[in-house]
Amino acid sequence: MTDPYTTPGLTPGHLGAPVAEPEGLPPGAPYGIEPPDPRRLRTGLACCLSVLALAAVLGGAVLTGYLLWPADKAPAADFPGPGSGETQVSVVKGATLTQIGQVLLKDGVVASTAAFTEAAARSPLSTKIQPGTYTLHLRMAAVSALNVLLDPANANALTIPEGRRATQVFAAIDQRLKLAAGTTQATAQQHQGELGLPDYTGGNVEGFLFPATYPVTADTSALGLLQQMVQQSGRVYGAEGVEGAAAGAGQSPYGLVTIASLLQGEADNPDDMAKVARVVYNRLAKGMPLQFDSSINYALGRSSLTTTSTDTKLDSPFNTYLHAGLPPTPITNPGRDAIQAAVHPADGDWLYFVTVRPGDTRFTDSLDQQGKNVAEFNAYRAQQQSSPTASGH
Repeated sequence: MTDPYTTPGLTPGHLGAPVAEPEGLPPGAPYGIEPPDPRRLRTGLACCLSVLALAAVLGGAVLTGYLLWPADKAPAADFPGPGSGETQVSVVKGATLTQIGQVLLKDGVVASTAAFTEAAARSPLSTKIQPGTYTLHLRMAAVSALNVLLDPANANALTIPEGRRATQVFAAIDQRLKLAAGTTQATAQQHQGELGLPDYTGGNVEGFLFPATYPVTADTSALGLLQQMVQQSGRVYGAEGVEGAAAGAGQSPYGLVTIASLLQGEADNPDDMAKVARVVYNRLAKGMPLQFDSSINYALGRSSLTTTSTDTKLDSPFNTYLHAGLPPTPITNPGRDAIQAAVHPADGDWLYFVTVRPGDTRFTDSLDQQGKNVAEFNAYRAQQQSSPTASGH
């Protein structure tokens, strides 16, 4: 039998016998545990002191913030409701929200700039406020004023639709700026050199008053609007590559804009515009007259769906029944779709087209088929109302 007191691996301490404490341990230190390293004690103490110091700094910052920004800080002055009365406020292009708030405060719309900027900060759309002249109430809640400014329909801007002639644009500017009839047209004539037109236009603005929406403020002038339109046409024509496409088609840039203006007057959707463009290029290549009703309408200062036999004998350089080639100038102010169609015509061998009924434009290279299509158009028109017959293209 093995003597428990001599069993290998066991010490008297395992059996409850008192043992002597190893040398180097302080009295009462547990047996088998190494004494603490003095360097670790110093590192731990340093960490504790660092945490305490950081807590003290943060606590001081919080206390300072509390003292400088107390919880009961008064909100920005604001009016309580939708307001009353009426005033007009102009927002200029590039104005910041603070600048807009300052204008609103000056005009008596809001109670403070801060109330407006705080309301704007809560709206992700506030950076999209368009320049223009807005009609607002006096003493409005800041958020109510903001809502008015966020609706582009309230900007009272001037919108020029595609295909408007210069005379129509002049009249629209006169009306929007409350000018005497004829003022804008006279301005265009008197300030030709200030409009920024390309030299090849000879000072004629037709085709270069680009259709778009333009801001109108208290400082807007007829000359300023005309300059904006010409500048916009330059940007769009440059972006669409008009000069390069014109050279490739054997046209001048002015000629290509003229083609785009014809497309705008003859078609009402991008697909048809591209096909009409191909008809134009095909006819020009064959030396055929274009025979476009839109150019005669321009010469007569009218808009009509039909052209009479008498109309086709009109003595005018814009009569494309009598004169081959392009008219001498654009006949409308074309939009981006018409410009793109002139630059990128559809592929085809068509020489004729006619819109038989809305949404149904027929293209063909056969004169016989064109005659049938025109007859169908005339029959359709006769069903709708009594009118002169169409001549087709």
